[in-house]
Amino acid sequence: VLLFKAGMSLPPSSALEAEIFQYIDGHQRDFIEDLKEWVAVESDSVQPDLRKEVIRMTALAADRLAALGATVNLVNLGSHQLPDGQDLPLPPVILGELGKDPQNPTVCFYGHVDVQPAKKEDGWKTDPYTLTEIDGNLYGRGATDNKGPVLAWINAVETFRALKLAMPVNFKFVIEGMEEAGSLGLEKLLEEEKQCFFSDVDYIVISDNLWLSNKKPALTYGSRGNACFFVEVECGDKDLHSGTFGGIIHEPLADLIALLDSLVDPTGHIQIPGIYDSVAALTEEERKLYESIEFDLEEHKNNSGVKKFLYGTKEEILLHLWRYPSLSIHGIEGAFHEPGIKTVIPAKVIGKFSIRQVPNMDLSVVKQQVVEHLESVFSKRNSPNKLRVSMPLGAKPWLADVNDPLYKAARRAIKTVFGEDPDFIQDGSTIPVARMFQTITQKSVMMFPIGAADDGEHSQNEKISRF
Repeated sequence: VLLFKAGMSLPPSSALEAEIFQYIDGHQRDFIEDLKEWVAVESDSVQPDLRKEVIRMTALAADRLAALGATVNLVNLGSHQLPDGQDLPLPPVILGELGKDPQNPTVCFYGHVDVQPAKKEDGWKTDPYTLTEIDGNLYGRGATDNKGPVLAWINAVETFRALKLAMPVNFKFVIEGMEEAGSLGLEKLLEEEKQCFFSDVDYIVISDNLWLSNKKPALTYGSRGNACFFVEVECGDKDLHSGTFGGIIHEPLADLIALLDSLVDPTGHIQIPGIYDSVAALTEEERKLYESIEFDLEEHKNNSGVKKFLYGTKEEILLHLWRYPSLSIHGIEGAFHEPGIKTVIPAKVIGKFSIRQVPNMDLSVVKQQVVEHLESVFSKRNSPNKLRVSMPLGAKPWLADVNDPLYKAARRAIKTVFGEDPDFIQDGSTIPVARMFQTITQKSVMMFPIGAADDGEHSQNEKISRF
């Protein structure tokens, strides 16, 4: 039972489903008003001066759970220090509990109520903090990421309670207010609670991502990790004039460009020796999952603004977004980048790139392979400059089993509501929270997206659709 989408005019297979759908159809306006109240709170966790709004938003969510009859614990996480030395309080994490029937499985839902920054002048058609309906779409910051999905779960529980229906599962809730700023303090809390709050949890469900399609629902069972690298080349302690020194020294930027050029070929193939060795072979069962996925290649191309992709079929595109590692070069620090010409030879430049790694790839091995490759290429240049390679950030991939009972139950639920099976998809980006929950709690984790592909999370004109 979803917030807006469950009210679709589908023929119910039982009187119970008819009763649930009828209640949702009759209360859609109430659901929208609830979301409007939440969207109006500027709970931007990135901006220090808005931290009080994040804390207020957390309190609103806690009150809403308490109104359902849930036991609510607001866990204080203390504070964190900003780069300027200022201490800023962290919003508490909500731990909620509803139902303790030992005969029922216990499902734990995770969501967040903080949002990305948004201003009308950034290109929004409407005020980002005033929920506005246009052609069945509800526009506002947080509508799909993640206030709408959090309310969807709350409204689903409320529907059962309003109809005096027995809850088929026990519920637990973990709702935070710092996800957009890196979920500060959450990992430590999960470690502390794994033997207590999570001890009787059977399944964890996260609704904090999107479908691949605008219309067809999906379940997400994996995401790539990300290893970020700095490669630094330095020749001295000051920049030099190209008229005085050009042609007689080994220039750091030339070294760096050669190093970056050695990483990936024009077909997108990573040229670092051994990088593909641990990538698991594609199974026939896995390949079949790709055949039925609804994915508009031309629409994806148009959205990107590019004329041509590296691959021409849906299957190849998705495999290289989800299943295989990729390497992207992001920038060069220290090089002149302003308009006009500056005839300077920079003394030190830092290239920045990342590798989206897939399951079975070990971060420490990837780092060693990158370092050895760059040192080998650099040695062939006979340059006297200093080379330093570092990996300042490394996030592991996440993968779940689509045959887990959790996924089977979700598939049946989606079929009931939408009349069709969901796509089973992965995410080419990194979802640290899924891996965090799975690693720490050792429970089954599922990503259950509610928003459509065109919802624009993190972008201007973010929305969630009523249908």
